[in-house]
Amino acid sequence: MEKSFSERIFLNHSSEEFKQLALTIFQYQITNNPTYAAFVKGIKKSGESIRHFEEIPYMPVEFFKNHTILCGNEEPEEVFKSSGTTGMVQSKHPVKEVSIYQESFRKAFELFYGAAEDTIILALLPSYLERTGSSLIYMVEDLIGLSNNTSSGYFLYNHADLFATLKQLRQSSKRVILIGVTYALLDFVEAYKISFPDLIVMETGGMKGKRKEMIREELHKQLAEGFGVPCIHSEYGMTELLSQAYSDGNGVFRCPPWMRIAIRDINDPLSLLNAGVTGGINIIDLANLHSCSFIATQDLGKRQEDGSFEVIGRFDNSDIRGCNLLVQ
Repeated sequence: MEKSFSERIFLNHSSEEFKQLALTIFQYQITNNPTYAAFVKGIKKSGESIRHFEEIPYMPVEFFKNHTILCGNEEPEEVFKSSGTTGMVQSKHPVKEVSIYQESFRKAFELFYGAAEDTIILALLPSYLERTGSSLIYMVEDLIGLSNNTSSGYFLYNHADLFATLKQLRQSSKRVILIGVTYALLDFVEAYKISFPDLIVMETGGMKGKRKEMIREELHKQLAEGFGVPCIHSEYGMTELLSQAYSDGNGVFRCPPWMRIAIRDINDPLSLLNAGVTGGINIIDLANLHSCSFIATQDLGKRQEDGSFEVIGRFDNSDIRGCNLLVQ
């Protein structure tokens, strides 16, 4: 049965097929994941009582910090860890079948950007490279390998080398993507300016305590001017997920077919809101087959009728009170 799950996850589901598969995976996870089962029981629900897709409970993402979120007792093939400053508790995501993660990010990348083999991939991710257990580094390393191009690779703090590479690649006939953590991209454009209109610049978010936070419009304007591009792309992902959403500009993210967004009421975290209303972002990630596919994040956002969404900000300590009640 688990094998059929894996085969079915990455199909181009109709809305009804997605809902039915999500319900099937919910039943698998509530039966085999003790932490998720305890959470569902704690909010006075049961597997038998959940009959409809809209009734599936979303587990607060904070559970990944203090609990093992895993179906079954087998040793995971990988354990991804979140970044964090000294003293912070890291989230840990044990991944039972890393091949599912690999298939998820490969298929999503190709869906949004075309084959990695036809792309030159540059990475400016110093804070991620300097630690272990990053799911982002795992993904980027794999895509760089698939690109099979000598120009693809990492740049740590060697901005001069990156600048020289970008100048050279302006003449390339291949698609060029620069994936960078936000603060490192800002550091680069403060030292160098280039006009490379065909370059795809993808920021992965996060100042990581390195710089003052900026609103998206201001950030993207500064980066677009520095790289000489019409817009800035973004990736929405996290340690606790095995899928990513992508934005090709204006902060509007789109999900691959096996990932969906729902918006919850910030004062009643078990209630979902209609499209166009701001609330907490809930994520359904079918690729999280052996952990938990139903996650209540700490991000605020708004979903549109077509399933695209915007990330508006993060809960502060007072806003997240509804989730805290569930965690306790």
